[in-house]
Amino acid sequence: MDVIGLTGGIAAGKSAVAARFAEHGARIIDADALAREAVEPGTPALAAIVERFGPGVLGADGALDRAALGAIVFGDGRQRLALNAIVHPAVRDAYARRVAAIEAEDPAAIIIYDVPLLVEVRAASEFSSVIVVDAPAATRIERLVALRGMERPAAEARVAAQIPDAERRALADHVIDASGTLERTIEQVDALWESIVAERAAGIPRP
Repeated sequence: MDVIGLTGGIAAGKSAVAARFAEHGARIIDADALAREAVEPGTPALAAIVERFGPGVLGADGALDRAALGAIVFGDGRQRLALNAIVHPAVRDAYARRVAAIEAEDPAAIIIYDVPLLVEVRAASEFSSVIVVDAPAATRIERLVALRGMERPAAEARVAAQIPDAERRALADHVIDASGTLERTIEQVDALWESIVAERAAGIPRP
C-alpha cells in the first residue's frame, strides 16, 4: 500500500490540513503520536533515554519529562543526534505496524503520514507523493506568538532551528499555501483530495 507524506514547518498549518483530510476519509498516521507512544513508561526507548541522559529526564510519575529532556537537547546537535538514534527507530517500527494494520483492515484506504520531520529523517522516495504545507517564516512566528503564547525570541529560535522552507518545497509533489485564511487552505485541501481520489479510481500511478 502506498502512503502519502504530509509535512510542513512549525505553525505552518499542517494540523489543520491533516484534520481536513481525515474528514474526507483519509487514514492519518501521526508521527508525533507515534513518538509519544514510543517513549511511554515501560518501553525500551524510554529506558534507553534514561540510560543516555540520566534519571533527571523522568517526572515523579515515571513518565518522560519532555521539558527536562528538551533543555538538554535543544541547541546541542550531538545530544539531539543521540536522542534521535533512540527514538527514530522505535517510531519507524510503530509506523510500519500501523500501516500494516490499516492495510489489513481496508486495502483501499488512503493513508497520509503526518510527519513534521519528513525531510530531516525520512526519504521522500518512501512515499507515493509528498504534500508540503507552506507558510512564510514571519507568518509562522506570528502564529506561535499569537496562538501558542510563545515569547517572540523563542518563536524565532524554533523556526530558525528547522530546515529552510525551500528545502522542504523542493521535495514536494504538492504544495498547500497556508499563508492566508483557514478557508483558503481548506479549499486547497479539498481540491487536492478530489484529485487524489480521482487518480486512485483511474489507477493512475502517483508521482
